[in-house]
Amino acid sequence: MFPDEIRKLIKDGINDAEVTVQSEDNTHYNAIIVSNSFAGKSLIQRHQMVYECLGQAVGNEIHALSLKTHTSDELKPKD
Repeated sequence: MFPDEIRKLIKDGINDAEVTVQSEDNTHYNAIIVSNSFAGKSLIQRHQMVYECLGQAVGNEIHALSLKTHTSDELKPKD
């Protein structure tokens, strides 16, 4: 599975998401997802939202997935 395919699946499931997915071997992936849909959610809940978008690909085509999930406010510089 190519990173762009994973990116599309996540964007289809989390409409406002900004998604970056990288992989050197198309088996192990690093994803950064920024979405205001994550507001008020725990880290586990955020990851569950992403895994739901990917369905059966996790554990099959996607052997390993490292996730970083943020809201846009969390990325704003602190004063």
